[in-house]
Amino acid sequence: MNEVQSLFAAQSAAPLSITDLAMNLVIAGALAFGVGLHYRTFGATLASRETFTRVFPFVALTTCLLISIIKSSLALSLGLVGALSIVRFRTPVKEPEELAYVFLSITIGLGLGAGFRRETPAAVALILGMVTLIQTRSRRLSSRNLYVNIGLDAAEGHTAASVVEPVNSVLAKHCKRIDLRRMDTEHRHVELTYFVDIGEIAMVARLAEELEQQYPTVRVTLLDQGRMPSL
Repeated sequence: MNEVQSLFAAQSAAPLSITDLAMNLVIAGALAFGVGLHYRTFGATLASRETFTRVFPFVALTTCLLISIIKSSLALSLGLVGALSIVRFRTPVKEPEELAYVFLSITIGLGLGAGFRRETPAAVALILGMVTLIQTRSRRLSSRNLYVNIGLDAAEGHTAASVVEPVNSVLAKHCKRIDLRRMDTEHRHVELTYFVDIGEIAMVARLAEELEQQYPTVRVTLLDQGRMPSL
């Protein structure tokens, strides 16, 4: 019991260096900025990347500060466990890629908060370098692959889900391959996101024309891997 009390007292008395904390926060902020830049350049999600990347520095800096504080006091770390047990987080993250970048930001904060000032930047650079190679190779292999976002309203008396099969049929006529990635419905309005191999660029106009014939209010948006809208 005396040994446990001594350890508890030693941990509680561990000082928090303001200089080390400030340096760790600066490094964490720089790394988080780099992660955000990488996400904006190589990310494949359709969400607003510019807005989402603003979260990365906040996550990394907060995690770094949290770990720096609790590692200097065993009492604070035990209190944190109790506090987090009553917290429930709700997040709009829907894409695995978004979650991966957020987790990398958290890892940056954990590493620097724990004092791994050289290992953390090296590991982050290695991870981002590997992801860059994978994404670059993937883009070369799928240069004709596009994201197609279709927004339309179902006919009166029909559900939003009832338009999925007709839209699939139209896409199948003009695309070599289609893959439904996301579907959002609200009353009779439906938003469909596909990943397709369009084959020839001339197919784009035919695809949009046929959809407009069936659904006059349809909205079609095409995005390539570089986030450049085509229609």
